[in-house]
Amino acid sequence: MAGDQVTLLDLWASPFGMRVRIALAVKGVKYEYSEQDLWNKGALLLQMNPVHKKIPVLVHDGKPVCESLIIVQYIDEVWKDKAPLLPSDPYERAQSRFWADFVDKKLYEIGKKIYTTEGDDQEAAKKDFIGSLKLLEGELGDKPYFGGETLGFVDVALLPFYCWFYAYETIGNFNIEADCPKLIAYCKRCLEKESVSKSLEDPQKVYDFVMMIRKKFGLE
Repeated sequence: MAGDQVTLLDLWASPFGMRVRIALAVKGVKYEYSEQDLWNKGALLLQMNPVHKKIPVLVHDGKPVCESLIIVQYIDEVWKDKAPLLPSDPYERAQSRFWADFVDKKLYEIGKKIYTTEGDDQEAAKKDFIGSLKLLEGELGDKPYFGGETLGFVDVALLPFYCWFYAYETIGNFNIEADCPKLIAYCKRCLEKESVSKSLEDPQKVYDFVMMIRKKFGLE
């Protein structure tokens, strides 16, 4: 909508922020990007998200919206005249929210265990991570996207983790494609879309960022 003032408070490496960037790109929404330092949180972030004090935060005409999946749904509802992300059918919409919630609850936390633990704990995390990806692969089936023929809500929730896979694999010494070839093929296919490729970060850069976090945990 013309005249909208949209600002995204974000951290470049955040898969949650990348979700919002994909959704804004798909909808063609112009916005101002404001990089945040999570180790030294600024006044704007604390003002706009006083409850969780986390990124991403979408500020639309001065009003903040927090939590990535809620932000993506908000974007879908406000800019509803282009590229709907959630299906119109209530049951299918509920299914999309279920799988996006699954990604939310599973992938980040298990992935974090891969790079913040060692030994048996790391092995268990790797097994759990592959198991979760296999469930997603089964849900995807032979469809081009999780919702069918067009990029949708579950895709937006999941795809940012693709640029974190290299870090998980390198630190955990395993290969995701060997276990989940269909899912990796799907990710590569989605990267052919400019709205996705321009919103995701370089895997090597993400790996360097994760290694910095490992040092903070005393693992290097």
